[in-house]
Amino acid sequence: MALPPHPSDPGEHPDHPAHPTWPPAAAERYRRAGYWRGRTFGREVTDWARQRPGRTALVDGARRWTYAELAAESGRLALGLRGLGIRRGDRVVVQLPNVAEFVLLWFALQRLGAVPVHAMPGHRRAELTHLVRLSGAVACVVPDRHARHDHRTLMREVLAGLPDPSACRVVVVGDPGPHEDFVPYADLRAGEPSGTLADENPPEPGDLALLLLSGGTTGLPKLIPRTHDDYAYNARAAAGVCGLDEHSVYLAVLPAAFNFTLACPGVLGTLFAGGTVVLAPDPSPQTGFALIAREGVTLTALSPPLVPHWIEEARADPGSTRSLRVVQVGGARLPDALAARLGPALGVTVQQVYGMAEGLLNLTRLDDPAELIRTTQGRPLSPDDDILVVDPAGAPVPDGEPGELLTRGPYTPRGYYRAAAHNARAFTPQGHYRTGDLVRRLPSGHLVVVGRVKDQINRGGEKIAATEVEEHLLTHPRIGAAALVGVADPQRGERAVAFVTCPAAPHPDVHELSRYLREERGLAAYKVPDQVIVLAALPLTPVGKVDKKALAGQAPD
Repeated sequence: MALPPHPSDPGEHPDHPAHPTWPPAAAERYRRAGYWRGRTFGREVTDWARQRPGRTALVDGARRWTYAELAAESGRLALGLRGLGIRRGDRVVVQLPNVAEFVLLWFALQRLGAVPVHAMPGHRRAELTHLVRLSGAVACVVPDRHARHDHRTLMREVLAGLPDPSACRVVVVGDPGPHEDFVPYADLRAGEPSGTLADENPPEPGDLALLLLSGGTTGLPKLIPRTHDDYAYNARAAAGVCGLDEHSVYLAVLPAAFNFTLACPGVLGTLFAGGTVVLAPDPSPQTGFALIAREGVTLTALSPPLVPHWIEEARADPGSTRSLRVVQVGGARLPDALAARLGPALGVTVQQVYGMAEGLLNLTRLDDPAELIRTTQGRPLSPDDDILVVDPAGAPVPDGEPGELLTRGPYTPRGYYRAAAHNARAFTPQGHYRTGDLVRRLPSGHLVVVGRVKDQINRGGEKIAATEVEEHLLTHPRIGAAALVGVADPQRGERAVAFVTCPAAPHPDVHELSRYLREERGLAAYKVPDQVIVLAALPLTPVGKVDKKALAGQAPD
């Protein structure tokens, strides 16, 4: 049984459906163009097994799965999940690190028609409780421990914050420990499976396939509904741009639950092409270089903060990356100088990637001139990506001039999940998504990201909603006012600086606030401010709003 609706859930009224869809005319055009092929991910994984049964699909350490084994294992898990009562359309929060179980479980849910909700490994009580309630999840899947954190205890805290804890089952990859009501992942595949997946109503290509997380600008993350049709096109088309084929070996360095890692082209694009996916347990260059050498990796994806470390490791270990052909960089703006150094250091073609879980994906092409690869964030993936660059009044600006990026297309959904009021602001009446990003468009179609409209901090690819963190800061008993500001940082793109007023001494420092936000407020570690500055008062604009531009100017270099 699903949880009661989230307070923001508008229900299924036709004027504001929980899962906004494309207009019929647009959907038909995308089908005729061949973008949407009318196939589910469950059907794809079984067809791959027939087409290339013995080829290696997935590698996790010493564990390996062929395409036939990937289909068989995901089918077995799907039957185990069905035994828990999970059915088509049910939402399941998945919070797993880069382990094979993430991929196997993801396809198992697809074969049932259930919907994975992609939680990040660093999420804690506040974020997970929100995701469970907003999605109406009937289950959560977590590791026993990861990065020295006990996720079983975390899930116990999450359940305690739900109106009916019994409505959400917990599956643990590893040892459930003393939590007798938690289901061991191993039990999903124990014993002889009974029945077949074909004996219940199968999912349709237009069904919800997964719920991705927005970066969030006004609090906790929103959910982005992606269908089988649109998300498969996203992965396939990106694989085509990257030239993937059956000889490609993709190394997943960043979390597999990221849209970038999963489908740009990532895990799914590699599998569509018949290649091999290798999972890295951590993003260190030492781990990455060892896997590249061992598995013959040809493509990987990094965030900008990792790039200097990978360049440094290449100097110390120049031979390990001999098989590597392409390194994608995305998640945040890559400085031009760093882009120029990366290719020669690793002996690869650099591909800049600027995308969003909301849909639009831009990539530099592998044969682009070096100047475009160094200085731009690519051009749109699809011929049917409808791009507008507009001024504050909504009027188009000339090429080369900065403006807000608006977009719609065959893999950009027309709204967030269960967010009717926000959708009315985030999308134009014509269906264009207001990205909040400021860009310049070149005559070639390439985009240069120059800033953002929305109040969001991009800390090394991790998106932090300033409003959410400010609300948590204001619960501290010695803080009277708070503002979180993003300040340029050479390593992470931006760092988060908290400006606070404190009516009474002693003033909390960054270490006290870090402990408070993580342990008492249940906030993810990456959202904790990097610096704390105490002021007598926060500066205000003429209309009485906190002047964050003035605050940014007060932050130390």
